[in-house]
Amino acid sequence: MTEHIHMYKENKKEGPTFVLLHGTGGNEEDLLPLADIIDTQANVLGVRGNVLENGMPRFFRRLQEGVFDMEDLKKRTDELHQFIKQAAQEYQFNDQEIYALGYSNGANIAANMMYEHGSVFKGAFLFHAMVPQQKNDLPSLSNTSVFVGAGKNDPMIPAPETETLIQDLTHAGAAVESYWTNGGHQLLREELEAAKTWYEALKA
Repeated sequence: MTEHIHMYKENKKEGPTFVLLHGTGGNEEDLLPLADIIDTQANVLGVRGNVLENGMPRFFRRLQEGVFDMEDLKKRTDELHQFIKQAAQEYQFNDQEIYALGYSNGANIAANMMYEHGSVFKGAFLFHAMVPQQKNDLPSLSNTSVFVGAGKNDPMIPAPETETLIQDLTHAGAAVESYWTNGGHQLLREELEAAKTWYEALKA
């Protein structure tokens, strides 16, 4: 298996599996409380990023804040894609019922997996994500639903960045719902409640 420090918690083998992708400096258990808020019955695969920035785990390198190392982004995205496929086999969860749950850096690599590999997720929660790369033709995302949570006053991600991400995903065929708070880069409870409502409607 492509190496990633991770944890796996099984609830219902055939049910949905949330792939937890943390922000800079986080770890594989950081987003467990979020998964619990959204669906206590989901299986959980928590993944730790393989790159260190000043000792803080990330999923890919950046040259400076907001400027990605594109070569490393491609390499790490492909590695993570392979890891999730292998984990589905090893832990025997349903690879048609995978949801990415990512915050900041984790949401960025989840978005880039869709830009590179199409509908690898049934759904994705992208909290405070930015456009991972400039790409005119994305693979089809007609089998993927995406929830985008964003802050209107996010100092790290200007609102037009998020709007472009939403447009890209929509043009590729994804069903996208966005939720904007008046906050900054931090994740707010109201976003999680909106994400939970969206997810439950999706499952209904």
